[in-house]
Amino acid sequence: MIETIFTNARLVLRDAVVDGSLRIGDGRILAVDTGRSALPQAIDCGGDLLLPGLVELHTDNLEKHAVPRPGVAWPMRTAVLSHDAQLLCSGITTAFNAVSIGDYENPTSPAAFVAALAAARGAGRLRIDHHLHLRCELPCPSLLEQLAPLLGDAAVGLISLMDHTPGQRQFGDLATYRRYYGRHGAQWDDAAFAALVEQRRALQQRYANTHAGTIAALARERGLALASHDDAQPQHVLDARALGVTIAEFPINLHTAKAAREAGLVILGGAPNLVCGGSHSGNIAVSELALHGVLDILSSDYTPSSLLLAVFLLQQLGGRALAQCVASVSAVPARAVGLHDRGEISPGKRADLLRVRLVEAQPCVEAVWIAGERRY
Repeated sequence: MIETIFTNARLVLRDAVVDGSLRIGDGRILAVDTGRSALPQAIDCGGDLLLPGLVELHTDNLEKHAVPRPGVAWPMRTAVLSHDAQLLCSGITTAFNAVSIGDYENPTSPAAFVAALAAARGAGRLRIDHHLHLRCELPCPSLLEQLAPLLGDAAVGLISLMDHTPGQRQFGDLATYRRYYGRHGAQWDDAAFAALVEQRRALQQRYANTHAGTIAALARERGLALASHDDAQPQHVLDARALGVTIAEFPINLHTAKAAREAGLVILGGAPNLVCGGSHSGNIAVSELALHGVLDILSSDYTPSSLLLAVFLLQQLGGRALAQCVASVSAVPARAVGLHDRGEISPGKRADLLRVRLVEAQPCVEAVWIAGERRY
């Protein structure tokens, strides 16, 4: 066994930060020690932080590489490799790539995404551990047909139930819906928009509940984690819990987030929201969720670099130690999707690690190890 030893590091453990040394081998963490190693081959971390690799449950970043501008379809192989590299240098070592199924305003092909990731993995070109998060737009008539061929992929680990029907949840305000999709290339005149709203609401009434029950049953059969999305009222939480949902993604307001906590759901908020000081669409600020104790997981959503930065902003809010803030992007998301082999620095866990240096309070990724192998 070839071993690697780190010394003179601030080790961010599950419940504490300690000065010490770390020994890894065969892709696993072998030992955590206080004090410095005297071995000449030990890597001197110079007092830098050594964190567990970040676990991302909801990244839309691949879509940005595949469609860099409205109407532009980038070569999928290049998009996947660029996406992988960006996550790596952001400190993300495990990613659940959000693949939209049935999203009317999203022109990308979910099958093409999945195939491109599988091809890159098969060719040994991916440097981090990629999984799939299937985002199911419940009112879509062809949702089940589109979903069926994707469920057999072993990389699928999370399914979320979405409903972006205009006039409710994230888009309770119709003007917000129109502005949001306008920025992404969709344009309607007043008559066309009114007709679209009527059509989308009719589809919701016809398909959403039936599709939710069917997909929840499929998730249970396959042992997949199930998430709700943009819950806007306590009844949404109750409905989700009845389906077997365990993760509440991006609750819209505080009383709904509190209902999710009472229902025992794990609550996920957006790191970009925290970095920017609030929601770009007028929803609750993640800082408020944190201050009220109803935030468990941070997700980089559409900006990978936000995840590590948000950890330290979360700490600055007060009330949470650094180890607890780091757990919100490592141990807690890993457990939420059944990955019990990673997410913390302790013997036996995967040696997914990142060395972080604080430069004028800005966290900078100095190096990343994936299963014990340095990849950045």
